[in-house]
Amino acid sequence: MIVILSPSKTQDFENVNRTDIQTQPEFMLDTKELLEEVQKREINELQEVMQVSERLAFLNYNRFQDIQFPFNPDYDRQAIVAFRGDVYEGLDSDTLTDEELLFAQANLRIISGFYGILRPFDLIQPYRLEMKTPLKTARGKNLYEFWGKFLTDYFNTRYSDDTIINLASQEYAKAIINRHFKLKAITPVFKEEKDGELKTVAIYAKKARGKMARYIIQNKIKQPSKLKFFEEEGYKFNEELSSNTEWFFIRPRPEKLDSVEAKEPKKRGRKPKVKTSTTEEE
Repeated sequence: MIVILSPSKTQDFENVNRTDIQTQPEFMLDTKELLEEVQKREINELQEVMQVSERLAFLNYNRFQDIQFPFNPDYDRQAIVAFRGDVYEGLDSDTLTDEELLFAQANLRIISGFYGILRPFDLIQPYRLEMKTPLKTARGKNLYEFWGKFLTDYFNTRYSDDTIINLASQEYAKAIINRHFKLKAITPVFKEEKDGELKTVAIYAKKARGKMARYIIQNKIKQPSKLKFFEEEGYKFNEELSSNTEWFFIRPRPEKLDSVEAKEPKKRGRKPKVKTSTTEEE
């Protein structure tokens, strides 16, 4: 059983690496090719293709210009240490034991628009390049075409007897789980229930995906059926709503969400809406 996660735009390179085990990303030749492409771009070109502010375009322009290979463990950080944000808040890797981190290294993979596939101990440098970025390269018009079948084939060949537990966002999952994908995949879906209605609240769903990844790591789960016992943060498996490919975990809507919405100004003629998208980068 292999777990996949999305990366995070929020990164922290001040934290120290958790273990002495430091590995190199396995798609480095592809990453170098991609780096050469982005290093050709001017700041205004990066701003347009990345759809970010001028400030972020300038920041990432300098990041790409500063990236060097091979990596230096004195300055670079393990992926599981560098990535922060809602999913990684739920994962809380800072409190995992060395033994649990070793299990994660063997059974957790992070899908990246820049690095392809990352293991937890793989060293990375600061970057931002979302999988959905329409960056034209010699391989195609966007990063999905740049990576092509490479990422899917990685899973098809290495983990042919495994089930993939998809805890990544749709943006990243579809780079793997597509028409070429041959493995069984299960996507946990986290929803909040109130007055008989179910809604996906993005921030809660992200944290829940991180919590489930942590649950798998701490309990060293290798059989998908054991995920049905996951009850962190009040979520419970719902057999009736679930299918072979989507497993639903439902909990009562948190009261604090109601209080937050009550304080928000209502738009004229509209009722407040709960954000339901889960496709954004983690």
